[in-house]
Amino acid sequence: MKQTILVVEDDKMIRELITIYLHQAGYEVVEASDGEEAKEVFIATHPCLIVLDLMLPKLSGEEFCQWVLEQQRNEVSIIMLTAKSRTEDKINGLKMGADDYIVKPFEPEELLAHIEAVLRRTGQFCQKITHDGLCIKPRKGEVVLYDKEIKLTKHEFQILFYFMENPNVVISRENLMNQLYPYTDKIIMDRTIDAHIKKLRKKIEVNPTKPERIVTVRGMGYKFVAE
Repeated sequence: MKQTILVVEDDKMIRELITIYLHQAGYEVVEASDGEEAKEVFIATHPCLIVLDLMLPKLSGEEFCQWVLEQQRNEVSIIMLTAKSRTEDKINGLKMGADDYIVKPFEPEELLAHIEAVLRRTGQFCQKITHDGLCIKPRKGEVVLYDKEIKLTKHEFQILFYFMENPNVVISRENLMNQLYPYTDKIIMDRTIDAHIKKLRKKIEVNPTKPERIVTVRGMGYKFVAE
């Protein structure tokens, strides 16, 4: 389960440099070039950590940071990466809620070391899988659709987790039965699985009658679609 990092930086060269290094280190990386775009990307991807420039167009880094902390303080870490080098700026950034503060110019290896140190402290709270705004947190037993928490039953949660761990893979009803009822001697009918899927679709699909996330593969089973 790769951890996702959001890089918010208006300088394209710096943003691409950071992205390359993080990809090489095994992270999923999403990008934003201004504060408003960063909001949209944050809601869609639910990152574990944000590398945040402060001097951004449209919405400042400080304003974006405040917005993030209001959303989910305990589930995302923030490293401020900025040219603001005064001691006062560093103190204000850390007081605002940043987990770390790095001054430009910087070495990519240094940034990577800081990221790894922060995630070592907070990574256990950041186990999640996200596809197109749908985020499942297996350790916490939570599901969030964009910015709204979705309440699922135990079986609905198990099905969704299994689907999201295996995106774009056709999964048979028999396979799903084995996931939900691994130790039972009872006969589980196909329609039991279909009923769970129907209820799950009502909670995560825009139009449950024309599902786009969990689609039926006729004669084979179901598939969780992740572009």
